[in-house]
Amino acid sequence: MSIETELKLSLSAAGAAALRRHPRLAATRPASQRLANCYYDTPDLDLLQAGIALRHRRTARGWLLTVKSAEPAAGGLARRSEWEAPSQPGVFDFSHVDDKRLRRRLERLAPALQPAFVTDFRRSVWLLEPAPGVQVERALDRGGIRHGERSAPICEVELELLAGPVSALFDLALALQADLPLRPEAASKAERGYRLFRDEPLRPARAGTSPLAEDMAPLAAFRAVAFDCLDQLLRNEAGACAGDDPEFVHQARVAVRRLRSALRFWAPVLPEDFLVAWRPRWRDFAQRLGAARNLDVFAGEVLPPLLAAFPDHPGLCALPAQIARQQARSRREVRTALAAPVSGRLVLEFSAALHALPDGKARPALAAFARRRLRRLARGVERRAEALAAAPETHHALRIAAKRLRYALEFLAPLYPPKALRRHLDRAAVLQDALGRLNDIHFAETFIAGRRGMTDVDLLRGWLAGQAALLHEGLPAALRAFLRSAPPWRRGGRRR
Repeated sequence: MSIETELKLSLSAAGAAALRRHPRLAATRPASQRLANCYYDTPDLDLLQAGIALRHRRTARGWLLTVKSAEPAAGGLARRSEWEAPSQPGVFDFSHVDDKRLRRRLERLAPALQPAFVTDFRRSVWLLEPAPGVQVERALDRGGIRHGERSAPICEVELELLAGPVSALFDLALALQADLPLRPEAASKAERGYRLFRDEPLRPARAGTSPLAEDMAPLAAFRAVAFDCLDQLLRNEAGACAGDDPEFVHQARVAVRRLRSALRFWAPVLPEDFLVAWRPRWRDFAQRLGAARNLDVFAGEVLPPLLAAFPDHPGLCALPAQIARQQARSRREVRTALAAPVSGRLVLEFSAALHALPDGKARPALAAFARRRLRRLARGVERRAEALAAAPETHHALRIAAKRLRYALEFLAPLYPPKALRRHLDRAAVLQDALGRLNDIHFAETFIAGRRGMTDVDLLRGWLAGQAALLHEGLPAALRAFLRSAPPWRRGGRRR
């Protein structure tokens, strides 16, 4: 078995030609070969579900059978276990797999294996020594992925570490990125191939299961959460840049909000210079994503009932077309921000900084650290609840405090009894929904008041105020239910 450590970067077709002329590569002649691969799985996709990739690869020297684990990439950097041996198409001899449990699983599934998809690309390889004791294989892959009539292009760069520290991969990537439109790539070729196999469109990536374990040191827990947030951001960047589905933009913003919440939550165990460097950069990036979500919510949720209440209002009837133009412009701005070189560089530099963080001490234990921090966040929610008034800014402050507490609990979910955690999060969701809808109404009031030529503004604002009053009636009960809910961290911080 070998451990493959590589950094995967996407590249435009135009950038591929420029890459070959890059000063760091022009003096070195690349080795080039065509690689044809057939990936296999069972009809029930058992290998996909187990996080295993299995392929036959045809090279100039013959066929290879490769088994790879599919650990998620961290900021584009993947460390995967790999087993490779000479073979022939359709022959599945797993004797070279020294992980006995994995070998038995593969042998049990072998009779059901069938082709799933193929990749066919030309790989150009440069062997680089960017510093003494450092060796990096830099590969440019250009070709495609295919299943039946469906296909997708391949144009990407892989930097594989042969010798030296992981930081050398990021140093090289950043040096290349200064001149080329390179971006970290979260999805492997196998993942994209399975998408073709199942005929699945690119879908918005929502926050998934927390990557934490109870025995992690607090600093290691932060690093795992931060990489999880980066993965969500990268996956939604691709969808936001490829189409107009507003959910990609929303989930990209959620990823950045989660990351900023993690920086705040774990601040006591993070180096001061790390916080000084990264807090403002992620704040600025979040601001560049703009207010596209507010427009989407207004157009999709607030405006339809307004139009139903005032179907003959000329100003309201003109709004859908006007808002559609604003939404299109806002999404273009978001796509520009996500596709800009500064965005890719931000993710690469932050990933490098995360990998460079020390492992941290095992003390305090994660459960004890989390309990102290969650208590602090809960007190912040209580203080803002006590200061709640009719002013929209007090609602906003409470909503932000509750959201930070919710994100923290979702990060730490593996530490707590699932039922108690779910009950607490459900009550937080009811509170946040009410506060969020109040925020949407406040945005609508401001938006309508600012429209040039809008008539009967007071009538419309009065209707919106009525909707806000209904929400205010239910807010105290939602707030009481949340504040009286037994926090899961009071149960000792362990799952039952």
